[in-house]
Amino acid sequence: MTRLGARDFLALLRAWPDAPASPPPVDAERFVRATARHGLAGFAVHAAERAGWVFPEAASELLRRESMSTAARAIRVHALLLRSVDALATVGVVPVLLKGPALARRLYPEPFLRATTDVDLLVAGAQVEAASRALEGLGLARAPERPGHGGEHSHHREFQGPAGLVELHFRALVGYGQALEADALLAHAEEAELEGRRVRYLRAEEELVYLSLHASNHLLQRLSWLLDLKLLLLAHPRLRWPLVVEVARASALPHLAWYALEAARRLLGAPVPSEVLSELAPPRWQRLLASRFFSEERLLGTALVEHKAEWAAAKLLLAPRAGPMARYAVWRLGEAVRARLPSALRR
Repeated sequence: MTRLGARDFLALLRAWPDAPASPPPVDAERFVRATARHGLAGFAVHAAERAGWVFPEAASELLRRESMSTAARAIRVHALLLRSVDALATVGVVPVLLKGPALARRLYPEPFLRATTDVDLLVAGAQVEAASRALEGLGLARAPERPGHGGEHSHHREFQGPAGLVELHFRALVGYGQALEADALLAHAEEAELEGRRVRYLRAEEELVYLSLHASNHLLQRLSWLLDLKLLLLAHPRLRWPLVVEVARASALPHLAWYALEAARRLLGAPVPSEVLSELAPPRWQRLLASRFFSEERLLGTALVEHKAEWAAAKLLLAPRAGPMARYAVWRLGEAVRARLPSALRR
């Protein structure tokens, strides 16, 4: 991705909800491929039309195909979301909807402009077994735990089938050797309605922290995650920032909140107060590393996804706490060794 291409793509995101002052991209095809890489082809169509940008025919057709593909997948996931909510209702479970199509429906100008691949539901630990049986009743089979995600490092069950993938969370998130537990989030979740169905959402301050932690746990490799933060802030201009700081600190992962919120403000112009960043900031050496790992050019090009060694280094160096991360790394190494042993020796 050229520096000019980065400027064009980010200009669209940074200016939203206004139109960018810049003209249409010079390298329109690179621009389109960047929007698709970050799950924002549909949003780019909408925003570019508002900006009055006109693309060459080949790039316009490519953007149209990418946006239609995004919408088709999102519609499929949304249908599975509704079926999952209905199934859980039969066993008396009202889940909290995380990320995905429900988030896009609340924050984006149209519901299927943001790429999504699965359904994420958060329930209390005591509800997991009943909810699991309900999802299996939809023809979804529980998938085995992926390497590196078992035991104390597990936070959800995966259910797969022809209709798609559902992740049933009993913890909100696990990362850097630590967990964001669900109890407090569930206690404060707000009742809502989705197409006539009872659902719940995290309250805005906790949703902002959760989305920030999730984005940083994946090293900010999709700009759609940063745009989610900006749109959430625009939708909640009276957000209680002291509560955001309190929730982030209570999670034991405040550095992760800082990485995402700082990048959203720097790259997309998200309205994050300076004093909030100051209160959540990691040590100076980690801020300097973050400026390298999360530079404009590297995030736009998803550089860390392409380099596993650098990904691992970023995870280790940016960890909020060295001890839990080191123990997790040792556990992952042990699991990798164990997976290579003959089955008779694994017992």
